[in-house]
Amino acid sequence: MKYPDHLKYTKEHEWAQIQGSQAIIGITHHAQSALGDVVFVELPKVGRILKAGETFGVVESIKAVSDLYSPCAGKVIEVNQALIDQPALVNQDPHQEAWMIKLEIADPSAIANLMTSADYTQYTATLK
Repeated sequence: MKYPDHLKYTKEHEWAQIQGSQAIIGITHHAQSALGDVVFVELPKVGRILKAGETFGVVESIKAVSDLYSPCAGKVIEVNQALIDQPALVNQDPHQEAWMIKLEIADPSAIANLMTSADYTQYTATLK
């Protein structure tokens, strides 16, 4: 699997697309593949303040329920309502259409702690 180079990644299998002072956040192909068919997504309310590493929601599949973790601190400014109605989007297009939340980043320097595509690819290879 080739992970998109324009995204940053966490060991918890979330990705972040940084656009200025905002981050669009979702889960990786690796995560959705491990989960199987996603049947339910729970996302936070707009306005919620998150700390880096804090749980912001849940993804439920036919196999498991997994917490979602924020890659960085910030304020939720938008949630992807389409995922509430169509949770299967997570399986179909995890790195684009199935984004989960948009954050106003509290500390842009914290992004430096996230993995690059190459780092994440290497990391996931060790998990098999």
